[in-house]
Amino acid sequence: MAKKSAGSTPATVALLRLGIAYTERSYAHDAAVTDFGDEAVTALGVPAERVFKTLLAEVDGTLAVAVVPVAGKLDLKALAVALGGKKAVMADPTLAERRTGYVVGGISPLGQRTRLRTVVDASAMEHETVLVSGGRRGLDIELAPAELCRATSAILAPIGTNTGLFGATGTATRASSRTNWMGA
Repeated sequence: MAKKSAGSTPATVALLRLGIAYTERSYAHDAAVTDFGDEAVTALGVPAERVFKTLLAEVDGTLAVAVVPVAGKLDLKALAVALGGKKAVMADPTLAERRTGYVVGGISPLGQRTRLRTVVDASAMEHETVLVSGGRRGLDIELAPAELCRATSAILAPIGTNTGLFGATGTATRASSRTNWMGA
């Protein structure tokens, strides 16, 4: 299990407190880069299907967290359905930062300032481990998807498009995302 380091974040502290094993994966963040998920994929040399981005959306006016692969996009309608709602829209980035305590590009689903309902894309279970933001740009946390769900009290649901081994189109694809701005 990883030990608390000098660069600890609320995300790593939360995992330590829960006794969940994880590995910190650091890389040098380029301040000129705004596609944070793709930056993590390239820097860490990990398939995009295993690197998950943390997005915030409002479902019927209530904030929620969606965790989907960088290789796909968030299906807002599927997120609303997963949470028993009717409509979901992306949250304002400033509101997302204020409620999570993290900056855009470093928003982690773990250790957020305000605990929000969380949905992890079901494709996470296809992998032994997945990577999510560790709470700052240039830091990802690798852990078992079941442990991610346990740590965040998340539900699993098919909320991503073009996710999983063959994606929604039936072919292995690398989809760009309009929702990358919220984090890796």
